[in-house]
Amino acid sequence: MLPTDQFPAVEPGTRWNTASARGPRTINADAVGAFADVFALADGVGDHESAAQAARTAAAAAVRSPVSAGPVAAVLAAQHAVLELRGTGDCVLVVAMPLPDGAGYRIAWVGDARAYSTGGGTLRQLTTDHTLAQYFRDHGQPTAPHMEHMVTTSVLTAGAHEIGTAETHADGLLLTSDGVHKTLTAATILDILAQPEHAASALVETAIALGGSDNATALVVEPVGSRADLTTTPLTTAA
Repeated sequence: MLPTDQFPAVEPGTRWNTASARGPRTINADAVGAFADVFALADGVGDHESAAQAARTAAAAAVRSPVSAGPVAAVLAAQHAVLELRGTGDCVLVVAMPLPDGAGYRIAWVGDARAYSTGGGTLRQLTTDHTLAQYFRDHGQPTAPHMEHMVTTSVLTAGAHEIGTAETHADGLLLTSDGVHKTLTAATILDILAQPEHAASALVETAIALGGSDNATALVVEPVGSRADLTTTPLTTAA
């Protein structure tokens, strides 16, 4: 059965749901975290327990970083936490924090975990993969399929200046590991998001059913009520 964590609405604020599946891998090295209105998704590098531990640690540390410090600081907090493990595990990470006025999110990432803005039948990719393939494309060079899976930044290796940043004023948000977004087309993702209550499960199930060769994880956030009245409410961290 697909491991799924569904979380109810926090009124007023956001409703979110997440799902994850191991797929054909030995270990599920993906993890998600949420605390109040901060969200993170980490994808361990490799198919081993140290990668899974790094991902869980990074996601948990990122969402507990102060919102006032911003998402880059959250990635650096995740880096510190993973370094404290003194192991060999590493991961990629994407973090979403609410903008100061609550109308949208600030994003920071390393590697190829992605964030998309959603809503009104639209899907907009907010992140740019830190992969060898993307680097070659940016420089007008040909790529090979294996380059899509070779990340150029990670939680352990990225300097502060290498952390990607973006922001969106949309309230809808989607975070995915590459087992989802490198298997599903944008059109398929949009079709699934038309039913947001079960979208995370459907995204993961569809990615695995279509032959995804990696762990697959999705976190879907949708607005509920007025953000002007939003109070800080801690939510469970899921991995």
